[in-house]
Amino acid sequence: MAFSTLKQALHTLKRESRYRTPNRVNQWFKWLAPGLLVKRWLLVSAGGVLLASLGLATWVNLTPVHYLIELVAQVLGTIATLVPNYISGPVAIISGLMLIFWGQTRTLGSITEVLMPEGDEELVDVLLTHRRLNRGPKIVAIGGGTGLSTLLRGLKEYSANITAIVTVADDGGSSGRLRREIGVLPPGDIRNCLAALADEEKLLTELFQYRFRAGDGLVGHSFGNLFLTAMSEITGDLEQAISASSKVLAVRGQVLPATLSDVRLWATLADGRRIEGESSITEAKGTIRSIGCIPANPPALPRVLRAIREADYIIIGPGSLYTSVIPNLLVPEIAEAIAQRQVPSIYICNIMTQPGETQGYTVSDHIRAIDEACGGRRLFNAVLVQKKTPSAQALINYAQEGSYAVALDREKVINLGRRIVLANVMDEDEKTALVRHSPERLARVLLKWYSRVEGL
Repeated sequence: MAFSTLKQALHTLKRESRYRTPNRVNQWFKWLAPGLLVKRWLLVSAGGVLLASLGLATWVNLTPVHYLIELVAQVLGTIATLVPNYISGPVAIISGLMLIFWGQTRTLGSITEVLMPEGDEELVDVLLTHRRLNRGPKIVAIGGGTGLSTLLRGLKEYSANITAIVTVADDGGSSGRLRREIGVLPPGDIRNCLAALADEEKLLTELFQYRFRAGDGLVGHSFGNLFLTAMSEITGDLEQAISASSKVLAVRGQVLPATLSDVRLWATLADGRRIEGESSITEAKGTIRSIGCIPANPPALPRVLRAIREADYIIIGPGSLYTSVIPNLLVPEIAEAIAQRQVPSIYICNIMTQPGETQGYTVSDHIRAIDEACGGRRLFNAVLVQKKTPSAQALINYAQEGSYAVALDREKVINLGRRIVLANVMDEDEKTALVRHSPERLARVLLKWYSRVEGL
């Protein structure tokens, strides 16, 4: 009899939840998962109710409680007389559990409806993800251009403790125009990184990346660049503007300029020319012998140095070697701070050479260029190299522009004291044969290597 009653109750519960999502029960039990800090507070609340009840009973000399207990005993005795205890007991337990389940489900549903009106994701899943990301390693990623934003797009799925250190040497495109006309630091690379770290705010991200196609003086400008420029004027500097923009975009982590100084790059070429300006260096189509910046020793942002001191993991690149990666390291305090850290650090080598910067470069040439720019200091102990070569069509297309796959000269890399991490982290567009790093694969390989090194 008791088994049939239990079976009937479960059937009723199943029928009532038929129109709910199939995973409703699993979703409810997720609230009991470790790390959400829910179970302990439920127990504390239950203990508080019990303690308050005992206090009230003591305060009124237990008289009402005594009569209440007698009344409950009489009712239970009558029920036990009419219905055997092996039936009434299980029915009462099941009914109580169903009421608790129903009440808690409706409570959590009401909270979810207020906090997440769109209902795209369960609140408990959001909380679990939040806990997982906030327990991720403290990662410092250094670079600029599209390479850094690609990396960040993958890393944000593994940690919310990300600091992106971005170069402010850009002087081309919309950023260059704003720099020349208004005198602000170039916001382009910073805008890309903010958009990459945005927490699924699709509309706001698209708005930040929107580029005007008409209008006197607006053509070519992105909304994000104009927004950051306006915020810089309002808040007083780019650092505060980035902080305010990060709140709007719900950014996971933080984006910081390497310096607030108005930095201008220069490079000497093999033919003796000295070129000034980030965009002019690439356009000169020469072989770079040395690179520096004006002013020669720009001060680092204090928050950048603090992030490096607290980092668990330091990642350099990918990106244009001389115009995106190295400019950050031309800030002496940044290079010195990285050199002093004894944490896993890795350089992500580019897949293809870049005309005007790294034509003919091997992996060891990339490493040597960074070492020389930092005065011989070794800022990383490993280099990530793409394992599989691009398709024949991609190689043909790139060769027509003077770009080739970066060759791995293994012995020279080892002689430079670096470990080699070989992995397939490339995405190749089937239609255009364009080669890029895959955000997902890149982040997965980097975190896997970090976990292995940390475990040693």
